[in-house]
Amino acid sequence: MDKAAKVAIVTGGSRGIGAATALLAARQGWAVAVNYAQQAGAAEAVVRQIREAGGTAIAVQGDVAVEADVVALFESVDRQLGRVTALVNNAGVVAPPARVDEVTAERLRRLFDINVLGSFFCAREAVKRMSTKHGGAGGSIVNVSSAAARLGSAHQYVDYAATKGAIDTLTIGLAREVAAEGIRVNAVRPGVIDTDIHASGGLPDRVRDLAPKIPMGRGGTAEEVAEAIVWLMGDASPFTTMALVDISGAL
Repeated sequence: MDKAAKVAIVTGGSRGIGAATALLAARQGWAVAVNYAQQAGAAEAVVRQIREAGGTAIAVQGDVAVEADVVALFESVDRQLGRVTALVNNAGVVAPPARVDEVTAERLRRLFDINVLGSFFCAREAVKRMSTKHGGAGGSIVNVSSAAARLGSAHQYVDYAATKGAIDTLTIGLAREVAAEGIRVNAVRPGVIDTDIHASGGLPDRVRDLAPKIPMGRGGTAEEVAEAIVWLMGDASPFTTMALVDISGAL
């Protein structure tokens, strides 16, 4: 296929916020690589929707926690779509509620490997391609953090919140590091969003249960988060970097 000028990689793009972001970005002219770890059918469904609407998309398998998979992901996009100009570090996991005095080393390693190391690996490969220092033309990195980074998620998953605190710090430090190299780095911090991540963490009714505690009285949607991500990706936010954008209904 012809190489596109606006190329985005969305990790964890087969469902939830990632899928909504891929679909919206494609509607705004981005060629999108939909990364997935296991949900091949869901990723292909997102790609099919994009193509049926006249957009350009590919699905690329890869576990972001595995360094070799991340390198292969970016090399695949280089070959099929061209040099990446926007990265959305969306892939992430939660675990069932547990106190800190109950968590295991296995659980901690899984959360930090995927949520933190995966984001670092992807950011590294993106900077290698975007930075003017490396011959690139600039670009944008949007990290998906969480309101949990500032709330702490006591009695549910302090470990998950800690991974997102690390994402906030990555965003701030990397933004300053590459600001003079044509790269903007920002993060969105969603609050309680109606996606299936809650069921995967053992709390399928979490959005309904927490809605009364949210000042706006409801959970958010994946599409509402995607709107902010795609704005940060593109040319409409040229002076915005190092931002941590809360999308939480005032939670």
